[in-house]
Amino acid sequence: MRNNYVQLSLENHLFFGRIMKEHSLFLMAGFPSKNSKYIKQAEWFMLQFEELLRDAVDMANGIIGECVIDSQEIVTDFTMGAEKRTSFLMGVDIDSRITEMEMLLKHGENNGCSREVMQPVRMLNRRALRLVSGLIEFKEKILREVLECRLFTFNYPLLIEHILREAKMYRSIISELENRGCVSNQNKYRTESFWNQIMMEHAMFIRGLLDPSEKELICTADDFAMDYCELLEEARKRDCQVFEDVTGESRKLTEKYQQFKTAGTKGVLECKIEGLILPLLADHVLREANHYLRLLDEECM
Repeated sequence: MRNNYVQLSLENHLFFGRIMKEHSLFLMAGFPSKNSKYIKQAEWFMLQFEELLRDAVDMANGIIGECVIDSQEIVTDFTMGAEKRTSFLMGVDIDSRITEMEMLLKHGENNGCSREVMQPVRMLNRRALRLVSGLIEFKEKILREVLECRLFTFNYPLLIEHILREAKMYRSIISELENRGCVSNQNKYRTESFWNQIMMEHAMFIRGLLDPSEKELICTADDFAMDYCELLEEARKRDCQVFEDVTGESRKLTEKYQQFKTAGTKGVLECKIEGLILPLLADHVLREANHYLRLLDEECM
């Protein structure tokens, strides 16, 4: 377990801050023009997380771990192109200067312990907690009204539940850092089960957003969804003594899934895959697979 408060805080903001920013963008994209109030509120959260992410990048250079940079969980080779294409398609400004800054980030060795850095990071954490708590309330309101047939969105109810769980995970990590100064690695089972469910749902969403003519890709997405479903069931049946076997299976499956997502992101960007997948959504789910693979690497935990 790494116990560097500053380093872990900034690494989580770089990953989850961008994820929350993009969740807000995807919510915006899903509302019809009638729901201008919801569109404006989602845009406000996008801009707030964009600002938070920009501040985290400013603090992170020379502090974050090498494995985090190498994992491509912060940005991938596709992120810049995906942002520009999505901005064009949606008519929404996305600050790609942040991506340019992230691409230049350097790792460091124990550089995050000075008091000069500690206080700004603590303030950033508290700001993030307020912001993500507000986004959680917003997502819960959207989900509740969708389920009560009082609001329409092109986003699946399960997708809203999905991004709600991710926001709660972000909040729990930052809360633990604020309360304990570190992140516990004791409940590996919970973390792995969480990300296996996230990966399974990605496959379900990908399948649902592909054009019906993309039969081969739909079948592949179905297979991944089933494989992760089986892993989750297997983990529930096993005890802690043999959970390492499931971890090995999770890694093998996620490595294959990462390759599928990489090819898919490239295909979406090159307009070779037919469907309803925004380029930034394709890159988004790829970064989450990269993040999960990094978590599965014990050397980086």
